[in-house]
Amino acid sequence: MAHHSSVEAVKSPGSVLLVASLGCAITVVDTNIVGVVLPTIAQGLGATFSAMEWVIGAYVLCFSSLLLPAGSLADRFGRRKVLLWGIALFTLSSLACGVAPTVRWLNFARAAQGVGSALLLAPALAIIGHTWRLPAERNRAWAIWGGIMGITMVLAPLAGGVISALLGWRWAFYINIPICLLLALLVLRVIEESRHPDAGKLDIPGIVLFIAAMFMLTWAFILAPERGLLSPETLLRLACSLCFFGGFAFVEKRQRAPMLDLRLFRSLPFIGAVLAMFAYAATTQVMTSLLPLLLQNVEGKSALHAGIGMLPFALAMLVFPVVGRWLAHYLAARWLLAIGLLLVATGNLLIAFAVQQQMSGLVAGGMMLLGSGGGMLNGETQKAIMGTVPHQRAGMASGISTTARFSGILLGFAILCAILASSLRHMLSASLQANHLPLHQEALARLVTGDIARALASYPPQQAGMLRELMHNAYRSGFAALLIGAALFAFCSALFVMWSMNMKGKAHG
Repeated sequence: MAHHSSVEAVKSPGSVLLVASLGCAITVVDTNIVGVVLPTIAQGLGATFSAMEWVIGAYVLCFSSLLLPAGSLADRFGRRKVLLWGIALFTLSSLACGVAPTVRWLNFARAAQGVGSALLLAPALAIIGHTWRLPAERNRAWAIWGGIMGITMVLAPLAGGVISALLGWRWAFYINIPICLLLALLVLRVIEESRHPDAGKLDIPGIVLFIAAMFMLTWAFILAPERGLLSPETLLRLACSLCFFGGFAFVEKRQRAPMLDLRLFRSLPFIGAVLAMFAYAATTQVMTSLLPLLLQNVEGKSALHAGIGMLPFALAMLVFPVVGRWLAHYLAARWLLAIGLLLVATGNLLIAFAVQQQMSGLVAGGMMLLGSGGGMLNGETQKAIMGTVPHQRAGMASGISTTARFSGILLGFAILCAILASSLRHMLSASLQANHLPLHQEALARLVTGDIARALASYPPQQAGMLRELMHNAYRSGFAALLIGAALFAFCSALFVMWSMNMKGKAHG
């Protein structure tokens, strides 16, 4: 009896929640830290812009594509077991990232890290859901989990800046190793094994087709700034992506246990709520990787000061889920989501204006406004999606929600970076032509990464002063175009959400 009590004391629900939340937090920390150190990595490895996009893209592609299959694996083989697999792979891939001698090595290691993150996050979330069965207790657990994720999001950029300044960018990956070893010990001690009694087979064709479609789509948008959106190489990849998505839809309609039940998309309110999640990820969450580029390459801050500069955004993201929950007592879900997206659009526009007018103080205000809208959406999008489906479809809807979130980050990053590169190319070409100077492709490739020093090396030293100003202004204009693009998508999404979620009926399947 005493032995039983001891085990129960160690494996208390509170301990399970903290350990599972720590597993989830590692994935948040990694994403945010890498965003801050990305310019330093680019300079350290001498990487091109398209190669640096894959540092984020390879990770998010594998992460987003494998979250649903990882959940199925956890249900079938055991949640604790798959969580430990994820920790092991994440640890080894973090080591591989840290020792990377080239950007290609780093990108492959980041892809492996994305797989590890999926194997880590999916079972951790399932463990929380399995531990708390009663709705009131489960809601309380998810509120605590959300608070931990919010605090993590606040601290991660600052930690990335400190690590980069004191130890170098490689330690942004090495720091994961002791944390993962501690997490593995805690998992073995605190979390009991659990499985889903009716777990079905993995949807292998669906998984392969979805990954292939997302890979081709991402590759097309990363290639577009260099080769052109209408170039044969870009169009070929877009066509391949379309074919893979068509094959995915064909397979999923005929699966007895599909990875994504496409019948849910017969409901306009469901589509609107999912679009709100996608738009939130593509215009707000993605900024955890893009805003550090702005602060370092446009505002001239160090990695440490860029981490500090992210605090207005991060603190607003932490506080405004509470505001969203309070407003939910008075406003319908469509109004909350639309207001959140409009705040995001306004925040992005304000930052774009501040960048163009060189008003550094106003950038912080725009970031706070952006984080305010993002914080509201972070808390309310998942709830809105679940509110548009019958209770028995909640599991599938949750999976679609997660996929929409990470697909939004992946495609948002690729498309917004394509806008940055295309706008920068246009602005720099016009400026150089006006001053009777040639456009060197090597200089352009370096400038897009923010490496103005190496970009200037392509030109005679006596022209450095004038060229530095032209390049800086071109980068500033390119980043403003990126932010305006994000604002327009958020605004259009707000209008669609308002219209679609006003329709009657729930998704069915």
